[in-house]
Amino acid sequence: MEIVELTVHELLEKINNKELTITQIVQAYINRINEKEEQVDAFITIQAEEALNKAKELDEKIANGEKISSLAGIPIGIKDNICTKGIKTTCASKMLENFVAPYDATVMEKINAEEMITLGKLNMDEFAMGGSTEYSYFKKTKNPWDLSCVPGGSSGGSAAAVAANMVPWALGSDTGGSIRQPASLCGVVGLKPTYGLVSRYGVVAFASSLDQIGVFSKDVEDCAQLLNVIAGKDEKDTTSVDIGEKDYTLSLKKDLKGIKIGIPKEFYGEGINEEVKNSLMQSIEEYKKMGAEVEEFSLDIAKYALATYYIIACAEASSNLGRFDGIRYGHRTKNFSNLKELYKNSRSEGFGPEVKRRIILGTYVLSSGYYDAYYKKAQQVRTLVMNEFNKAFAKYDVIVTPVSPTTAFKIGEKSNNPLEMYLSDICTVSVNIAGLPGISIPCGVDSQGKPIGMQIIGNKFEEEKILNVAYQFEQVAKFREKYKPTFKGGAC
Repeated sequence: MEIVELTVHELLEKINNKELTITQIVQAYINRINEKEEQVDAFITIQAEEALNKAKELDEKIANGEKISSLAGIPIGIKDNICTKGIKTTCASKMLENFVAPYDATVMEKINAEEMITLGKLNMDEFAMGGSTEYSYFKKTKNPWDLSCVPGGSSGGSAAAVAANMVPWALGSDTGGSIRQPASLCGVVGLKPTYGLVSRYGVVAFASSLDQIGVFSKDVEDCAQLLNVIAGKDEKDTTSVDIGEKDYTLSLKKDLKGIKIGIPKEFYGEGINEEVKNSLMQSIEEYKKMGAEVEEFSLDIAKYALATYYIIACAEASSNLGRFDGIRYGHRTKNFSNLKELYKNSRSEGFGPEVKRRIILGTYVLSSGYYDAYYKKAQQVRTLVMNEFNKAFAKYDVIVTPVSPTTAFKIGEKSNNPLEMYLSDICTVSVNIAGLPGISIPCGVDSQGKPIGMQIIGNKFEEEKILNVAYQFEQVAKFREKYKPTFKGGAC
């Protein structure tokens, strides 16, 4: 097996056994990026030289018998809305095209404390608004399983980079499914933690009450290990929660006997592709064989969740993006004769079409005369969604649903139809509305060989349960042993 195909825990074993040096590992990933980036377009910024220098430093420390961190030298990719000191943080937008962050996000401080090596910043939908990574100002990322298809979004660069073995794991952000949906479409593991478990300090905000930093990895064990690093209370983020020290890898060895799995029938109805549905049903049968108790129930929130999500998300985006005005932050137009024109032209030139669409919608629902009818009503429905989940988790340990209604769709297929694109989030947005943890793991492929993802949802701060349920399925399904990205097709 090639170096870049190994999981992080396999890489660590080889470093500890002196079978591989850190420089060999980093060089292998740089070679892979050089080989595949032109096809996949996953990166906005590549840090090859800096990564190699850091690798050599760490190898020298090892040779000299100096103590290093347990994850020292492991490469990582970072979504480009996470501030990285001295490296561009663009949010894939012209508005921040030349912005170099003067400080690190809290998650980056934790990554750096572990002496991991950042290989670069990964492509995304502009300001994390989109479901296909087609709304980036710089490039369209392709799906390694089929280069004519999207990788999902908004963290499509992160998912594609892990799937293409250009990084062993990556950080992304999830506001309404932006980790889980691309993980599903690219056949990797994607975890959206409970709201408040991971600090959002230093992450460029889209919708502050929904955003959450999470993990892309090749398998569930790696996912748990990276969650160990980034989770925890942060004094700089007042929404972060102190739940004490946890080692999430310790939860992976428990069997599923007595675990109760709820199957909400509304998530398997109209609009879900038959192949996706069949793959999920086969996976649920595997859970029964492993001793889990499986029961169908009604979770009648899906029809409300999507509208609720887009009202709240757009309202918060409108507020958060008000700071990008050409004066305080971001792109400044050269074409203006007064202050009003400076604001208008800077924002018109700096923002792309999807960001403008959401700002307009958000400004509308917050405006006088419409606030009560839309935004206030959406927040009331949000409480209803939370209550429905609370009822479900009084009875079930986890809930299993599809991640995406379909497998990866063609580039350009939905980008001209925003409503159709928004419907791609139908299975994921309710998790963000309720602040719950959710994980996407691959559970099969469709007739065209494209991955299908399964979503496992847990109650707040019960990441151990969803990680274990995902891990046990992974051991049986052996997806990575059976399937690999083919890089087939031509990019549109």
